[in-house]
Amino acid sequence: MVWIKFVISAVVIVLAADQLAKYGDIIAVRTRLGGMFIGILLLAGATSLPELLTSASAINQGTPNLAAGNLLGSNSFNVLLLALIDILYRKKRILRNAALKHALSGSLAIVMIGMVLFFILAKIDFRIGWVGIDSLIIIAFYALAVWLIQKSSPVSVVSEVNTGEQGKVSSLAKGVIGFVLAAAVLVFITPWMVRSANEIADITGLGTTFIGTTLVAIVTSLPELVTTLAAVKIGAEDMAIGNLFGSNMFNMFAIGLTDVFYTEGNFLSAISPDFLLVAVTGLVMTGFGLIGNLAKLEKRIWFIELDALALLLFYILSTWLLYIRS
Repeated sequence: MVWIKFVISAVVIVLAADQLAKYGDIIAVRTRLGGMFIGILLLAGATSLPELLTSASAINQGTPNLAAGNLLGSNSFNVLLLALIDILYRKKRILRNAALKHALSGSLAIVMIGMVLFFILAKIDFRIGWVGIDSLIIIAFYALAVWLIQKSSPVSVVSEVNTGEQGKVSSLAKGVIGFVLAAAVLVFITPWMVRSANEIADITGLGTTFIGTTLVAIVTSLPELVTTLAAVKIGAEDMAIGNLFGSNMFNMFAIGLTDVFYTEGNFLSAISPDFLLVAVTGLVMTGFGLIGNLAKLEKRIWFIELDALALLLFYILSTWLLYIRS
């Protein structure tokens, strides 16, 4: 029964998040913002909303490890999607063509994951109100990162949809209403998924660390998968890759924001050392993804490029290591 509850809630979350991304794209077109910036900020925030809501719900249900595993584990899965893009669209050089445009967002994602790792190890016991100073620094750095990306984006900011096609797109009001309704569904259904995930962790004996890092992280990252593949299909590679690097930035921002819901001390200090492996995995894989964008490695092994193969193998290895530790 618990597995049925988990699957049903997961399906609803994916469908709602897909609508969230759809209406987010309408907002992007109507506000005439650039595809790369929209991918990094709006789409990344929209598709990462399930991770944030799941972590907030996990905190409210007294399982901070599930909250941390969900956000840190999503980083690895998001970068794994870069390898998936390479496998599914092997006739295109998507990552190479978009390389320089995403060097900044990829680098900022690496810095933010590194900051979270540093604060987990440092255990800084200083708060403003009930929120840790480390979390506030991460939130502030995310705001700085968004400003840097906006400043570095091209001046001619038009969405991936051609100007002539904008008449076919729904109105801004409809986009905003649809966006809010989809978000409301996520707010309602996410606690169900978290409760069922906790029960699965107890039944299987794997614990919330492994379940949060794998099962829950994959489910909450499925919106990124749907949105990324859809963006690549219509030729919006900037938006697709920006969504993935941007989602990793947003996940780290969400770790800082989760501290707002955690009233028992500093959230980052409370994260178990077991998550260091998970965080480092996300850090290394984001680095691989960035190198894969910049390096001119044209050689393929069968149908997959070397950098994509490295991402795939490293993800499998790290998941296996986490499993045997659980």
